[in-house]
Amino acid sequence: MTDRQSERMTRRQALAAGSALGLAATGMVGGARAQDGNPAENTEVEADISRAQTMKPGWTRFDLGYARITTVLDGERPGEGPFPTFGMEQSQEAMAELMRANFLPEERIISYFTPVLVELDDNLVLFDTGFGEGGRENGFGKLVERMEAAGYGTDSVTIVVLTHFHGDHIQGLVTADGSPVFPNARYVAGRAEWDYWTSDEAKSGPRADNAELVAKLLVPLEDQFTFVNDGEEVVTGITAIAAFGHTPGHMIFEIESEGQRLMLTADTANHFVASLQKPEWHVKFDLDKEQAVETRKRVFDRIAEERLPFIGYHMPFPAVGYAEKMEDGGYRFVPASYQFEVAAETEEGAQ
Repeated sequence: MTDRQSERMTRRQALAAGSALGLAATGMVGGARAQDGNPAENTEVEADISRAQTMKPGWTRFDLGYARITTVLDGERPGEGPFPTFGMEQSQEAMAELMRANFLPEERIISYFTPVLVELDDNLVLFDTGFGEGGRENGFGKLVERMEAAGYGTDSVTIVVLTHFHGDHIQGLVTADGSPVFPNARYVAGRAEWDYWTSDEAKSGPRADNAELVAKLLVPLEDQFTFVNDGEEVVTGITAIAAFGHTPGHMIFEIESEGQRLMLTADTANHFVASLQKPEWHVKFDLDKEQAVETRKRVFDRIAEERLPFIGYHMPFPAVGYAEKMEDGGYRFVPASYQFEVAAETEEGAQ
């Protein structure tokens, strides 16, 4: 057994009680854990059993070959919807019918925001950064504290990958005074994404506010960025894939280790029912809506056909699952449960 394999077994055993993916996927927290992953006081649990049963830890972890994957909930937002943000060219009744068929409220929605950490070889790679400290008063900006609860300090991140430049993905990169939150990291983003948001077209376009945010937060850091194109590697085992439409340079990423693969789909699909079961329906936040439709179908056709697990930034936390192709051309989201734990145990048993 190698040192890496031994280390992986030890760390998994230490984390098994509270961070198993299957536990988080159920929304149950045995032994009573608060939403930040820390133990809750027994008096609180005894006083409010129903609350304890619905609380979720703020991070989950599993192994993919020799890679260690951790999803971290930066925050969640309840609100009105999904119509007309999703299915904006459809009728409200069409959306209501879809929600009823999936046992969901017709006019209420919860949106999740989930950055991902990938520990691979000598790198700790963070994909997207959440809302940052400016979002904390609204219940967001929990990435750093939950990373620390998961055992990662901000100084341990070696690479920050920005899948695209919307505010809920980039604002956690720097503090209010512009200081880097991840001081030892270099930054990676898509070449086309940078070129668009720093262009005159973006600055005078319908999302000029977002271009201003990019100018404020990212442009001063340009020298620290490496830009990637479709098919290029961030590091060995992490490959960029163009998934344009949501933004002009939106990128997704394939993680591969020891023959096991995982897709990080970012904002290709932003709702686990509306975006997946009806991939052709338009979404307000997609800049090029028809291109976004084509991208959703291409990406999730592949995920379904190859039976690949994926993590979607806005999927229900812990944001990990599979896509099953439906007869009508849509996809059904299948949350992951204990697949990765069984795979890891099988691998260890063979060693």
